[in-house]
Amino acid sequence: MTVMTILEIPHPGLREMAAPVAAITDETRALIDDMFETMYDARGIGLAATQVGVLQRVVVIDLQEPEEPEGEPVRDPKVFVNPELTWTSEETATYNEGCLSIPEQYAEVERPARCRVKWLDRDGASHEEEFDGLMATCIQHEIDHLNGVLFIDHISRLKRDMIVKKLAKARKAAA
Repeated sequence: MTVMTILEIPHPGLREMAAPVAAITDETRALIDDMFETMYDARGIGLAATQVGVLQRVVVIDLQEPEEPEGEPVRDPKVFVNPELTWTSEETATYNEGCLSIPEQYAEVERPARCRVKWLDRDGASHEEEFDGLMATCIQHEIDHLNGVLFIDHISRLKRDMIVKKLAKARKAAA
């Protein structure tokens, strides 16, 4: 498995629309494995293929919920090929979202509290399930990536500009 390079704003690839996966092949499964390796290495909980420069509709998620308050995170990797939102609730929830493509920057984002998603798994089996809580937020965030949308597109221009400036300042300090 390979740790891939994660694209960061303002890379234009993050604004590209991902194409559906026509067939799940060994190459697709290798991409999925590399995406998990990359996500775990970056200490994230979700990653879309567009974030690693691959314009395919593939998402990996692992919320890594701790087994106990002080315990090690328990891995529960989930793969979504060609994920599609089929329903979202009118009720909303607000989460302090971050993104591996906008490192160490966070903002309160309001999204539907629940959603229903249809997708294929790594073996091509079809699934449909309703999600709520952090999983609902995460899958919506990652599907946005596949459509060229970033979490900062869901906040005010003022807050978005502040995040972009803070990131630029952090990059300048690190250089």
